[in-house]
Amino acid sequence: MVQPPINDDMLEGIQRDTFAYFEDQTNPANGLVFDRTDDSAPASIAVVGFALAAYPVAVERGFWMRAEAVALTLTTLRFFWNSPQGTEPDATGYKGFYYHFLDMQNGRRVWECELSTIDTTFLLAGMLTAASYFDRETEDEAEIRTLADALYRRVDWRWAQNGQPTVSHGWKPKRGFLKYRWQGYDEALLLYVLGLGSPTYPLSEASYAAWTSTHDWATIYDQELLYAGPLFIHQFSHLWIDFRGIQDAYMRDKGIDYFENSRRATYVQQEYAVRNPHGFEGYGRLAWGLTASGGPGPKSRRINGVKRRFFGYRARGVPYGPDDGTLAPWGIIASLPFAPEIALPAIRHCQDVYPQTRTSYGFVGSFNPTYPSPSGAAAGWVCREHYALNQGPNISMIENYRSGLVWQLMRRCPYVVAGLRRAGFRNGWL
Repeated sequence: MVQPPINDDMLEGIQRDTFAYFEDQTNPANGLVFDRTDDSAPASIAVVGFALAAYPVAVERGFWMRAEAVALTLTTLRFFWNSPQGTEPDATGYKGFYYHFLDMQNGRRVWECELSTIDTTFLLAGMLTAASYFDRETEDEAEIRTLADALYRRVDWRWAQNGQPTVSHGWKPKRGFLKYRWQGYDEALLLYVLGLGSPTYPLSEASYAAWTSTHDWATIYDQELLYAGPLFIHQFSHLWIDFRGIQDAYMRDKGIDYFENSRRATYVQQEYAVRNPHGFEGYGRLAWGLTASGGPGPKSRRINGVKRRFFGYRARGVPYGPDDGTLAPWGIIASLPFAPEIALPAIRHCQDVYPQTRTSYGFVGSFNPTYPSPSGAAAGWVCREHYALNQGPNISMIENYRSGLVWQLMRRCPYVVAGLRRAGFRNGWL
């Protein structure tokens, strides 16, 4: 029997172990997924979307039976379709959108959180992935397609604009719309595509132009790119959409596409770690990956004569920070499709040099070699919790690198195609 290449074997092992998170941390009665490995944690609707996108990968890789994936996917979609939509403060959603965090058992809003437009976007993307994958003419798979379609069509994207060109971050029952809006280059690329593709309450084409008008083109370490500091901004929309060779008006003017932009951002991350302007431990050609992650703070400590300030959960980024020496393995893994030539060696380096970062759920969310460990381990501080927002991208982006599965599924989604075309994307597979 031909043995798989060592990198392929390594990546499949990471996928298999990471998928165990969703097997263990999901409520089988409603499909909700714990935000993190903490029994007191709520469900995050975004990670439910990541989970729904991971289920087809698990089936194709033999981690899960198709019947199991169908059953849990259907349970999840039925829950969201039947859960209360309204203005009451403990509803599950409103206007087709859903609250950011939900109670794991009853599915109601918790923490007085916002009705989240971006987290609903990731949830819907997972649902549409399921609708594309489960294409057999069985009663259950047909119901998956019907429910995913109905859930997507129910979202009132126009309402979320609140009379302005760009989309609001969210809404609360007593306060109304949040003051922040999706503008500036960010993970809302996917939001605008799905909003534009709606056949019921679509965003206007002007909304997309308003979003791109706020982008910041920059030159960093001799790389010209659309700037965003944290890696996740350059990754999340790419979990679902293959941007290779397709361009909107903004990128046609720059002569690249969003995929190439993310490749350049990945190299900027590596170069920042090589330069290591703040002198953190471990940084280098094989150790980079600043993104949204937990950290050892908030606190300050004097280490080797230098006073260091450490943060808790924060969207870390380069080259302008924040940076406290915390590295996120998932930031490297989710960069695989863009720059495998630097991501693969970095993944192996992390696994070999910092074995404390590898667990039964794949890699830990983050670690900080600058912050001393009581045991003296080279990894220093290691995040004790696994965050589902890290786990889902690991599975899907490894698979997009290996086979392009999620990208292929979403190429077949008529709403994604319509949204891209209304946003002005041309060329390539479109």
